[in-house]
Amino acid sequence: MLLTTPDRASLSGAAAPRLRTRSTKATRGVKAALLASAVSVCLVAASTPPTPLGVGDRLFPHLGNPGYDVASYDLSLTYSGTNDKPLQAVTTIDAWTTAPLEHVNLDFARGAVRSVEIDGEPATYAAAGEDLVVTPEKPLSGGQWMRITVRHTSDPMPVGGREGGWVRTADGLVMANQADAAHLVFPSNDHPSDKALFTIRVTAPKDFTAVASGLPTSVERVGAATRWTYRTQHPMATELAQVSIGRSTVLHRKGPHGLPVRDVVPTEHKASLEPWLKKTPDQIAWMESKVGRYPFETYGVLAADASTGFELETQTLSLFERELFTDPAFPKWYVDSIMVHELAHQWFGNSVGPRTWSELWLNEGHATWYEALYAEEKSGKSLEARMRAAYGASDRWRASGGPPAAPKAPEPGSRLGIFRPIVYDGAALVLYALRQEIGRPAFERLERAWVSRHKDATATTADFVALASHTAGRDLSGFFQKWLYGKKTPPMPGHPDWKQTAAPKAAPSAPMAARTAAK
Repeated sequence: MLLTTPDRASLSGAAAPRLRTRSTKATRGVKAALLASAVSVCLVAASTPPTPLGVGDRLFPHLGNPGYDVASYDLSLTYSGTNDKPLQAVTTIDAWTTAPLEHVNLDFARGAVRSVEIDGEPATYAAAGEDLVVTPEKPLSGGQWMRITVRHTSDPMPVGGREGGWVRTADGLVMANQADAAHLVFPSNDHPSDKALFTIRVTAPKDFTAVASGLPTSVERVGAATRWTYRTQHPMATELAQVSIGRSTVLHRKGPHGLPVRDVVPTEHKASLEPWLKKTPDQIAWMESKVGRYPFETYGVLAADASTGFELETQTLSLFERELFTDPAFPKWYVDSIMVHELAHQWFGNSVGPRTWSELWLNEGHATWYEALYAEEKSGKSLEARMRAAYGASDRWRASGGPPAAPKAPEPGSRLGIFRPIVYDGAALVLYALRQEIGRPAFERLERAWVSRHKDATATTADFVALASHTAGRDLSGFFQKWLYGKKTPPMPGHPDWKQTAAPKAAPSAPMAARTAAK
């Protein structure tokens, strides 16, 4: 995610500090460490009344659920043609139990449930906090395959002022589930540690087009409506799922190695957006030159007629505000670099996902790093100048948001509260310091090894530290301890003259002033 709200830094200079698993059965052991304590809670709670559970995430303690590992989701959504009415939906979850269960907790907080079945048999259910607690007729044993089918509605209207999940556009809907909002759309194990394959079916009136994460497998007429079906070929976290429904045009082109690239745009704006969209294949090629082959089956830009204040790296189809491309207040180099930011996330954050939300720095730090590197190589915006500016602000960012790998918890009700400057330019600064410490060749080997070793998986800060130490041929744990967890920013290797700076008092630049007016 990249926040583009008016309180971001000036676009006029080189520096622009930001606010912004293998989920196969082979990785159950990897997930076990995170789930171990939560599973014990689940066993204790098995004979108690329905209660909300979580996998113990430090930042979102009630996200995710212990006791099972999802293999796949099948989402069936029926859209009426208006974006202020609930969609009719059926969510089918195939999963393995990892512990004996009397109740199965699903994250689900917006929508009416009509019925629940487990393995084809009716199950009772009740709401508990933001959980849907399902009770099968007979307790489930550990290591058991189960299929949960929930018939429900999926409501695009905010409830209690809470945004997220569905985003209403000028002509339909798109999804924005990061960080804790997928369960506002469909029942799920809504935590990035539990990736799964997805099949997404959308039925909509014939004058609408539906596009989702993955590749299309069929388009069928259903009476006066049309049903589109998409499937992912790689596991995906719930927070990265995307569904677009609107009066849209899908534009097709080829990327490197024949990669299918498809962009989804409001039909009336396709001509004005084309100059930006045609850049994507070259941007993919540039990223491949840095870290290796693109990790998924397709990619594209979803330009939505919506005012969100952010762009989002939904898997295989990144979400952008159309205004980003059409507002003349934004310099071209800046828009290019934001496109690369979301593209870079397909490697860093999507293919290699965070084990917990405290690992967010690995997602946003890397995306910001390649955003800044692209701006330097393609537009002459100095990476060193940007990192020096970030260094000057780093202590302030740490004080307000916590250190990069131990960010402060979000304020209650603020789902975007973890997306602070420290996990953007503050985390990219850590990568710059690492490159200064181990040298450019070792750093570039590390980056390629990271996305290769953990492709389709989740990973932790400890994993990155271990791989960096192995690549450098020496123990870097002390270096990372200071840079990732310290309250103060350590001296920059190779730049002993870099100092912390006072908070700027300048007025927003012209682009940012225009953005303020637009918002």
